[in-house]
Amino acid sequence: MSEATTTVRGFSPVKPTRTNMRDYDLMLISTVGALLIFGLIMVYSASIALADGPKYVNADRYFFFTRHLIFIIVGVVACLLSLQIPMGLWEKHALHLYILSAVFLLLVLIPFIGREVNGAHRWIPVGPINFQPSELTKFSMIIFTAWYTVRKKQYMKQVRGFLPILGFTAIVACFLIAEPDLGATMVVIAIVFGLIFLGGVNLKVFASLIVLAVLGIVGLIVMAPWRLQRIFAYLDPFSTEHAQSTGYQLSHSLIAVGRGEIFGVGLGFSIEKLHYLPEAHTDFIMAVVGEELGFIGIFMVIMLFAIIVKKGLKIGNQAIAMDREFNGLVAQGIAIWFGVQAFINLGVCFGLLPTKGLTLPLVSYGGSALVMNLIAVALLLRVDYENRCLMRGQHIEARRRG
Repeated sequence: MSEATTTVRGFSPVKPTRTNMRDYDLMLISTVGALLIFGLIMVYSASIALADGPKYVNADRYFFFTRHLIFIIVGVVACLLSLQIPMGLWEKHALHLYILSAVFLLLVLIPFIGREVNGAHRWIPVGPINFQPSELTKFSMIIFTAWYTVRKKQYMKQVRGFLPILGFTAIVACFLIAEPDLGATMVVIAIVFGLIFLGGVNLKVFASLIVLAVLGIVGLIVMAPWRLQRIFAYLDPFSTEHAQSTGYQLSHSLIAVGRGEIFGVGLGFSIEKLHYLPEAHTDFIMAVVGEELGFIGIFMVIMLFAIIVKKGLKIGNQAIAMDREFNGLVAQGIAIWFGVQAFINLGVCFGLLPTKGLTLPLVSYGGSALVMNLIAVALLLRVDYENRCLMRGQHIEARRRG
């Protein structure tokens, strides 16, 4: 296959160093792989004692480890398959993907279809696993918002430009709140607002939208007594009133992190995971990391996520510089997703934010979340691959056939 020597707009003519570059970002793949392996180890460590409790009486100590490993394998296969799909195809079916996610959000609310756990309808049973539509929604809103922003770019500074996307977002937000899942709602809003800001919305308008979103979230908290109690518990989790009720998870999470100090008590030696800290293998897995591996373990995880976010933003900027705006916004949207959700999860575990049920991407136990995270990684790698093809001066489709 002959290589073109044309000049890509925004870049100099193709140089030999570009024709010899890899098809992938080794640092990005290594970082994702490190988080997956680390997550598998920590899920095993955090869940090993659950088999001794009454809730998982029929499970052995390898139950969650085995399932999480299967989820990783399924996610990696889904990642490799998604990596073969050109970004143009995702762009073509962006609206269909949005409709699909909205339908699933509606189905989860229908009795006998959606599964109720602790008063929340967030899962659809599919054989031995539970599918969580909110994870698909986070992914689909990145694709859909990027597609919409590119199509309406010339109008994004006007009301008629950004108002429709706010309406589309409000629809899925209403479904998510009805589950109820305020955490997923906040992540979706952060993704959409971040992308429309990057897409050209006026700064004053964007600031106004942020204020309205904050007021809306505050209103949802005030109107729901259990959410208001979480705020009070967040302010003083160790008080007599909250320590054994709404502040129980947060207080034990802080105890776990405090016990870990700088270097931790050692892998596998956490006490809080022994039926003291609820959801130790999912939402509060970083509390176990803090207890067993200390500040060093926490810092390592934060740095790995910082690499992913930085890479996502850089890949997005490269795509936009080469007039691939949809690709660029998708990459930046994935960076926003991982960055915002990791920030919220860490903030909750460390008592910086009120308790919210959000997993840590690529690390926490959970099939739907893990698989969708890895498909999102595939899109990030795909955008980077197409960037590299363009920087070599190669036509993407020709490169695929070659």
